[in-house]
Amino acid sequence: MLEVTSLPAAPHMRYGSNSGQALTRRDGVLKVTGQARYAADNHPEGLLHAVTATSTISRGRVIRLDVEAAKAHPGVVEVITPASRPPLMADPDWKGHLFAFRTEALQNDQVRYANQPIALVVAETLESATEGAALLAPQYETEPARTGLDLERFAPEAVGVGSPPGAAVGDVEAALGASARRIEASFDTAAQYHNAMEPHGLVAAWDGDRLTIDMPNQAPVMAGAAFARYFGIPPENVLIRTPFVGGGFGSKAILNGPQILCILAARMLNRPVKLVLSRGQMYGPVGHRGQTRQTLRLGLADDGQLTALAHHAVAATSSFDEFIEPAAAVSELVYASPAISTSHEAVRNDIGTPGPMRAPGAASGSIALEVAIDEAAEACDMDPLEFRLKNYAEAEPISGKPYSSKALRECYAEAARSFGWSGRPLAPRQMRDEAGLLVGWGMGTAVFHCPMFAAEACAVLRSDGTGLVETCGIDMGQGAWTALAQIAADGLGLDIDQVEFRSGSSDLPDGGIAGGSGHTATAGMAIDMAGADAIARLADIATADPASPLYGSGNAGVVAREGRLHRRDDETRSESYADILARAGVAQVEGTGRGGRDPAAAQDHALQAHGAVFAEVKVDPDLGQVRATRLVGAFAAGRIINPRLALSQLHGGMIWGVSFALHEAAVVDRRTGRVMNADLGEYHLPVNADVPSVEALLVPEQDPYVNELGIKGVGEIGITGSAGAVANAVWHATGIRVRRFPVRIEDLMMSAAA
Repeated sequence: MLEVTSLPAAPHMRYGSNSGQALTRRDGVLKVTGQARYAADNHPEGLLHAVTATSTISRGRVIRLDVEAAKAHPGVVEVITPASRPPLMADPDWKGHLFAFRTEALQNDQVRYANQPIALVVAETLESATEGAALLAPQYETEPARTGLDLERFAPEAVGVGSPPGAAVGDVEAALGASARRIEASFDTAAQYHNAMEPHGLVAAWDGDRLTIDMPNQAPVMAGAAFARYFGIPPENVLIRTPFVGGGFGSKAILNGPQILCILAARMLNRPVKLVLSRGQMYGPVGHRGQTRQTLRLGLADDGQLTALAHHAVAATSSFDEFIEPAAAVSELVYASPAISTSHEAVRNDIGTPGPMRAPGAASGSIALEVAIDEAAEACDMDPLEFRLKNYAEAEPISGKPYSSKALRECYAEAARSFGWSGRPLAPRQMRDEAGLLVGWGMGTAVFHCPMFAAEACAVLRSDGTGLVETCGIDMGQGAWTALAQIAADGLGLDIDQVEFRSGSSDLPDGGIAGGSGHTATAGMAIDMAGADAIARLADIATADPASPLYGSGNAGVVAREGRLHRRDDETRSESYADILARAGVAQVEGTGRGGRDPAAAQDHALQAHGAVFAEVKVDPDLGQVRATRLVGAFAAGRIINPRLALSQLHGGMIWGVSFALHEAAVVDRRTGRVMNADLGEYHLPVNADVPSVEALLVPEQDPYVNELGIKGVGEIGITGSAGAVANAVWHATGIRVRRFPVRIEDLMMSAAA
């Protein structure tokens, strides 16, 4: 088993500063050659295989399981049901930390949603476990399923991860009443499900009261503490190894019932147990983006100035827990208006609890906001870009705070120039290609906040002149271990090929949470501070040594560069790290660092990344088929550590925006509450043919307030703006405003017929 990922030196040299270099992924060779070991690739001696039996109803209770038939099947070792499950030290419905959700771990026979675990079968082989689960043949006492948004609403106390359910500035109702023009529109967004290439899974092994888990996880140290609580052991007795994560998108920050049951089975049987959810089983217990219905009301002056903006969202949550998609909150951030209000309500469905999914709230909310803004521009007979510039916010609209930095004007200009926006006709349905397809151009504003979490790191300078940096950072495919290694090398004043970077194990310093586009800033700051601490300790040795050319210069009088300490006042006086340590007889010096937000920065400034996306679509006028043919986006996200990786993230986000607007939706049978397209054959995601041209541009931006490194993050901003741009392009091609997403052929055909 791989205990920790220690990435080797980069396979090529680079010169000068490490940050800002477009380096290739340091783990890329391991992945493309099949040497990267994911959680399910671990097969310890004595391994058993577990399979969850899942409910085929969405509400009721299990009244019978044929446990005898399952146990009699060859290879089956154990069947765990609510009747036989040993007790846990914490209730599965415990919510004691940031990402704790109520979950299902066979605490009773109640069924709360389809695909809920109702038993766990453990066997010598995966095939035996799968067949044993099928033999359980559950029988139910069924109640009617509650689905959709046309149910009793309630006012939540919080939305998202603990955010206020609404905000207001000015008198919106009075401003709307006094407006020269009013726009009111409602929008529906479908439920979307996490479909990472790597399903949720884990391998659990006990050694006495010590637990080792191989699993993909976005917050290993936090998860380890939660597992410790469930099983009544000290947190330091839990080791989570997560060297490679095949995509997370938010869902792998949250623990779920199948994981708890697998660990429980390993303890019961005193053998390692592996559980990997099937693709279909991921549509239920591991979170999703909740369905929303949003209503926007806009007031306009004669000159096109926004006088009022009200954004109300209704979101679906589960019957037993609350995660409310914070869709309306995006309207607090983007456009200037003297009167703004946002609010949320929720309805309870018999579904697994929604959760954070890439750009939570902002993805759902921005597509509604951006289409409404385009409708307002149309009502004022203004170009959509002109209208957005007319209502450009010089300070954060809802709070009045100055921005820590904002280069959105530059984003508009760069993306519009590259796209060719100046040639766009104002009226819809004016352009066709040589094949007769309708062509439309649309745009959207991209925005996402800049959160930070807490993190720790350790940095070591060795006597051979090399460095070691450790933090439990998480790489979900975004290239974090390359970008963090670049920060580490700069912090130690070394080339990246001289730095060993260790990560992916919870016994290393806590690298925090990989989520919210905040991981590079959070873990990177801890790494940078650890490097500075190590350099300071080395400088103390050198400047106190009469034999050193740095003697007497003081800690503040030296600078680290290219493996040497230099006097600031005399660059000719320097000494290598190796010589300093050798003369002192010291094998290494070690520094530690912490990352986190300066509270004053958030209190005094609005912390956001910005961008602009322009999209082209082509629509078959007879069949209503829509294709996104071209996207151009420009983004300002502070200091960019690695342009190659940043562009990769932005491309992925923009493609997800296309998916949001045109492809992605869970289809629920309202009679049973079951997701009817719980596989990658029917749950539509864009492939290469669906997005032939995507261009992302990086707009330079310096931010002295967001954090000490000036990093904002790019993982989620690409979705916001892109989905709205595509939807607006559909209108420009067809003249039809679609207000439910994804856009369906029948929406265009029915509207055209009407």
